[in-house]
Amino acid sequence: MKHFVFILILALPVLSNCQTSSQSSPTVTKRLVWFDEFSVNGLPDSQKWSFEEGLLRNKEAQYYTKNRVENARVENGNLIITAINEPFKTAQYTSASINTKGKYEFTKGRIEVKAKLPAGRGVWPAIWTLGTNISQVGWPACGEIDIMEFVGFEPNSVYANVHTKDYNHTKGTGRGGSIKFEKPSSDFHVYAVEWLNDRFDFYFDDKLYFSCLKKGEGVGEWPFDAPQYLLINLAIGGAWGGKQGIDDSIFPVEYIIDYVRIYELL
Repeated sequence: MKHFVFILILALPVLSNCQTSSQSSPTVTKRLVWFDEFSVNGLPDSQKWSFEEGLLRNKEAQYYTKNRVENARVENGNLIITAINEPFKTAQYTSASINTKGKYEFTKGRIEVKAKLPAGRGVWPAIWTLGTNISQVGWPACGEIDIMEFVGFEPNSVYANVHTKDYNHTKGTGRGGSIKFEKPSSDFHVYAVEWLNDRFDFYFDDKLYFSCLKKGEGVGEWPFDAPQYLLINLAIGGAWGGKQGIDDSIFPVEYIIDYVRIYELL
């Protein structure tokens, strides 16, 4: 059954291209169109989520497992993604990555996730999106929106990034921002992006900390008129998360998601 929520708030003032900001969340009219409150114990709802599997990207150390409750389970109203230090196939660690590919896609709106991040050197949890046309055009031409990235060796920073064919970290042209907050991993926080016609606005709780505006340079700069799908994963090590190594004393380590909500902005 669909639930519909209408909220009236004030309009957001215009911001310049890809800048940091300390303004509060805007008051807009929005309608809840997709959600998961993680109310049924067991594996994540297969009607909403799929698993990635294997050693996939970014020189990460974990093997993403499929349909394995040791690495991804719903319990007491939360999704719990657990990374474990254990030999598994060709890897030394296991974890999980879930996504909505082929099950739910969206273009524009507010994507909001309430989560408690894992802590410790070597963790690299993320909430992000990829273009549904990735198999046709590849990355980064498909576009990527990093709603939240956190690396354990920087325990007081949360990051947002936007990657496209013309603007990405491999070219040194990446667009991103960050917010400082003492130990965000110590409690639940709301990580969100508002995807508008001309920009992305990124929030930590109700704090707007980074905006990225469309420059009008074509699809290589802005592929975001096409749909994306959502991913939530806990990586271990890798090109960024493993820059200062992995502390094996932290395992098992948990990434806890309270809810995922996607709104249409009216």
